[in-house]
Amino acid sequence: MVLTNKQKEELNGAILDYMESCGYTTTIQEFKKEAQVDLDPKKKGLLEKKWTSVVRLQKKVLDLEAKVAALEEEASSHGPGASVKRGREEALPRAPERYTLTGHRSSVNAVKFHPVFSLLASASEDATIKVWDYESGEFERTLKGHTNSVQDLDFDKTGNLLASCAADLTIKIWDFQAFECIKTLHGHDHNVSCVKFTPTGDHIISSSRDKSIKVWEVATGYCVKTINGHEEWVRKIAISLDGGLLASCSNDQTARVWSLAKGECSMVLRDHSHVVECIAIAPDNVVDPPGAVAVTQNGDAKPVAPPHGVKYIATGSRDKTIKLWDVTTGACVATYAGHDNWVRGVRFHPCGKYLLSVSDDKTIRIWDIAQNRCMRTVQEAHPHFIACLDFSDKNPHVATGSVDDTLKIWKCS
Repeated sequence: MVLTNKQKEELNGAILDYMESCGYTTTIQEFKKEAQVDLDPKKKGLLEKKWTSVVRLQKKVLDLEAKVAALEEEASSHGPGASVKRGREEALPRAPERYTLTGHRSSVNAVKFHPVFSLLASASEDATIKVWDYESGEFERTLKGHTNSVQDLDFDKTGNLLASCAADLTIKIWDFQAFECIKTLHGHDHNVSCVKFTPTGDHIISSSRDKSIKVWEVATGYCVKTINGHEEWVRKIAISLDGGLLASCSNDQTARVWSLAKGECSMVLRDHSHVVECIAIAPDNVVDPPGAVAVTQNGDAKPVAPPHGVKYIATGSRDKTIKLWDVTTGACVATYAGHDNWVRGVRFHPCGKYLLSVSDDKTIRIWDIAQNRCMRTVQEAHPHFIACLDFSDKNPHVATGSVDDTLKIWKCS
């Protein structure tokens, strides 16, 4: 493998630091001359850290290879692979939790699975981001830089970049390979509550208590567009897979659908009676709820191509309900009532058949969209309010974060 000049420089610096810590005085002088490198305080202990990381990764590789072998054996014993795959695709979280992760010193506001590796990032009111291995339940590292509660985070599609936003009015972009903050974005006038990468990874979208939504260019860190329309705090946003449609929800008790290219609101969704806390866009394979059909202005049934491939949007509210909206008509096509307190997070299952929700009533609920009913409830999932959830598409797991300062990992089966 050929190293870049920057990688060579870092490696030589780390080697020099290691030799200095071991007292190899003569060798250090010769190495300095030949490598043309000087001691750098930033490289302190870097070689040892890299070495222990490699050893830990080797162990994980061996563990994963053993799991793969066991799964292949299990798959062959169940006959045709299609039936096993179908079960995995529709796997749902079950109690008890697989792991309870502790380390944050305050409420966990957001959790996000890495798109490639078995890693999970969490954001907390303690102003830190923590990284975990959700397969082993081990803590990996802490990212520090924000000076107030970290509200949300998101990975780009490669997993090389992490974006975070906080009550310190900033958005930060992190190099998730070096685990360093590479940009800090300023522009919002109040608490930044949500951040999302566009599917291409070229832009970041943020929402804030200043009632605005902003579009940022990742390469430069510049704000290239500000979208206004909500009358109160914009709580959460969601982006379509093609990056053309944006959905948002707010303290003004509405959800809105926007054309991201134009920055214009195309639809206002009104039916909740309290703050709309969370929002999710359905995958393109989503099933229809009972009785859902597109209707023309004349009242005639007519199939309509969903805008940007988005058929439905789900919202969760402090009115204790979840609503499913038809994006082609703006109609509320289903209302899910069952939670006994604020609904804090909603997430469509990748198979398109289910909707997952978490609430201040301490439960995780799974809703069958086609049957229009709650099919499973995980009671007392946390001893305190549940603030957030995420679903791993590549390896069926659910993560939840709570006001009790912990995260929980739920294996799906």
